[in-house]
Amino acid sequence: MAKTVRTITKEVENVIVVPKTILITQPKPENDKSPYYDLAKKYGFEPTFHSFVRVEGIDAKEFRKQKVAIENFSAVIFISRNAVDHFFRICEEMKIKVSQEMKYFCISEAVALYLQKFILYRKRKVFFSPDGSNDGLLDILVKHKADQQFIMPCSEGSKNELGQGLLKQKIDFVEVTLFRTISNEIKTVVKKNFDCILFFSPISIQALKEQMPTFKQKNTLFGAFGSVTSKAIEEAKFRVDIMAPSPNAPSMAVALENYLIASLKKSKKK
Repeated sequence: MAKTVRTITKEVENVIVVPKTILITQPKPENDKSPYYDLAKKYGFEPTFHSFVRVEGIDAKEFRKQKVAIENFSAVIFISRNAVDHFFRICEEMKIKVSQEMKYFCISEAVALYLQKFILYRKRKVFFSPDGSNDGLLDILVKHKADQQFIMPCSEGSKNELGQGLLKQKIDFVEVTLFRTISNEIKTVVKKNFDCILFFSPISIQALKEQMPTFKQKNTLFGAFGSVTSKAIEEAKFRVDIMAPSPNAPSMAVALENYLIASLKKSKKK
C-alpha cells in the first residue's frame, strides 16, 4: 500500500502519495538495464510493465500509396525504436538499399545504439539528443539542416511534437507512416489498483477510457510524457501529477524520481 499523508487545502483535501506500486505503460525491458529498476531498488517500490498499446507495421502496398521514395533522402529522424524497426523492415520488404552516406538523428542515445541491429554503427554518421528531449534533438537538427532532406518515420495519426518544432525552424522534412498503434487489453492489469500510472502517448489514455469508462482516478498518480499526452489526460478529465520532459526532468524516470524525493520530504514533515 502507498504511504499517504493528508493535508487540508482551502477547497479540497489533498493527499500526498508516496507510491509503492507503479505501472509503466511500456513493454517490459528485455534486461534489467532500465532506470525504473534502479529507482525501484533505491526507493522501494514495485514496478510493473504493461504496454497499453501494440504496434502493427503497414505493408508495402500501403506504403506505396504515400508516394515517398526513401532512397531520395539524405537523413532520417528516429523518435522511437518502433520507428527504427519499421524503417528497416519496409526497406527490406521493398528491397530499398539504404545509402551508406545516410545520416541518422535519434531522440536519445538508447535509440541511437539500437541502430546497431541494422547498421555498422561506428561507420555511420549517427547523432542523438544529449538529454533525450525534443529540444535537444532539434538543436542538433538545426545545425545540420543545410542541404539535408530529412525523412521521419511515424505512427499512423501520431501528433508529433518534434514535427512542430521542425516546421518552426523551417527544416525540410517529410513524415512517413510506417506503422500504426493499436490498444492492448488492459483491464486485468489496471484493476490491481496501482498507486501510480505513467503514460507515454495519447492512445494509452484512449485505451483506458474505452476499456474502462467508469475508471476513477481518485488518489492514483498519473504521469505524462510530452505535452500531447498531458493534454489527452486533462481532456479525459483526469489529473496530471508528474510531467516530463521539463528543464529539470528530461525523461519520465527523472521526473518520477523528482516526485519521489519531494513527496518523501513532505511526508516526513507530517
